[in-house]
Amino acid sequence: MSNKAAISLATGLEDAEKVTVALLVAVGAAESGRSTLMFVTKEAVRLALTGTAVGTACDGCPSIPDLMARYAAADGRLLVCPICFSTKQLDAGSLVANAELGGSVQLWEWIGDDAVATFSY
Repeated sequence: MSNKAAISLATGLEDAEKVTVALLVAVGAAESGRSTLMFVTKEAVRLALTGTAVGTACDGCPSIPDLMARYAAADGRLLVCPICFSTKQLDAGSLVANAELGGSVQLWEWIGDDAVATFSY
């Protein structure tokens, strides 16, 4: 069994249901004690900014801010594509506490030689 989970998310709030599903998977992994990293790219990089991950995707769905808070509380990390981030001229000083800029090199460093469960949204 893998002790790590990597979730790739390229979609932002333009598809809140997809964001919710990715966060549910990430929260489940992190809260079960797995080392969990979400690699956010494209529009999903905006979710790593303070105050941006807002809303609820559907009736009965948990809110995106609640899922983000649970993910952070379970030591889940966000690895934010620096190319996607800089092309949108976003402010690195506004990243949430559990987010850091990093690309594929940092992703592979985190993976190392370990078996990792992977999910892509």
